[in-house]
Amino acid sequence: MKVEEAIKEIRSQPKKNFVQGVELNVVLKNIDPKRPEQRFSRDVALPHGRGRDVKVGIISDKLPDAITKGDLESMVNDTKKMRATLKEYRYFLCDPPLMATVGKVLGKYLGPKGRMPKPILPTMSVEKMMESFTKSVTLRMQESVSLNVPVGIESMEDAKLADNVNAVLNELKTALPKGANQIKRVLLKTTMGKPVIVDA
Repeated sequence: MKVEEAIKEIRSQPKKNFVQGVELNVVLKNIDPKRPEQRFSRDVALPHGRGRDVKVGIISDKLPDAITKGDLESMVNDTKKMRATLKEYRYFLCDPPLMATVGKVLGKYLGPKGRMPKPILPTMSVEKMMESFTKSVTLRMQESVSLNVPVGIESMEDAKLADNVNAVLNELKTALPKGANQIKRVLLKTTMGKPVIVDA
């Protein structure tokens, strides 16, 4: 069924006593996750945000309230501080000169999860980059042909949820060599709800 119809369908299911997330599950076909060249990781800024924005950490010696080079180096012998930092932030933005230090200290933790910091671009303000990433989700195909992506929360308007779902699907189609032909199945569901099939 169409995205808009699927949203109405999941809303018709029994309510829970908390605001549920809305998730998109996509199963791919004719793609081999064991082949490194077929893996991908892309960040998608949802048009209307996630409903629950995530925190973005800034790694810089120049910007206020940022994680500094000294902070990074102290994490080598302070795993509690390191774990707390990794848990607090979903995305990281980093001044290019500090990328090497990040790689040495956090690379083995962030790299396998596709969470290595994005370099701070001189052509874009840090504020705009942070705003974009607080609304972002990651499309990552590594070891499985199934992708699970949050696209909002059930209290969002239908039209906004539909825009978010379509943004994810459109970005996914551009990431796949054969586009929609490599999408086997698309499901939409709330956190505790039953999945509903969506037209790819």
